[in-house]
Amino acid sequence: MNQALLSSKKMNWCTPQDFFDCLNEEFQFVLDAAASDKTAKCPIYYTPETDGLSQSWNCGGAVFCNPPYGREIKNWVYKAYEESKKGNTIVMLIPARTDTSYFHEYIYGKAEIRFIRGRIHFTDEEGISAGPAPFPSMVVIFNGEKEKRGGKD
Repeated sequence: MNQALLSSKKMNWCTPQDFFDCLNEEFQFVLDAAASDKTAKCPIYYTPETDGLSQSWNCGGAVFCNPPYGREIKNWVYKAYEESKKGNTIVMLIPARTDTSYFHEYIYGKAEIRFIRGRIHFTDEEGISAGPAPFPSMVVIFNGEKEKRGGKD
């Protein structure tokens, strides 16, 4: 196992392109809310310098977000939840940490959850696989239209 994945020094592991492509086929993303110039998956993207947490995510279509996995992940989940209440569809790739307060406050019962079978092989900024993640992952879909209707189908 790649020991760097267990380190708290690097929290910005990149989404594998083929994994993103499958989601993009379904959602047609227009914004990558947590990227770098090297890793951006969409033409519109926010970097640490442009600070996706302080920007509007209303860019005329679905938003993809694979946020930093450190302690501030709860801020990203909250931001996605709040942006979805404005009618935006937000798709997050995050660790499946169902014991956290942010999971219960902003995801459970408020978003579609797709647990990923097996472990994702994240990449570095050059696209080189880092081996399997030491944690399970999930895709969380905040459906903006559903949120606008008050969560009713």
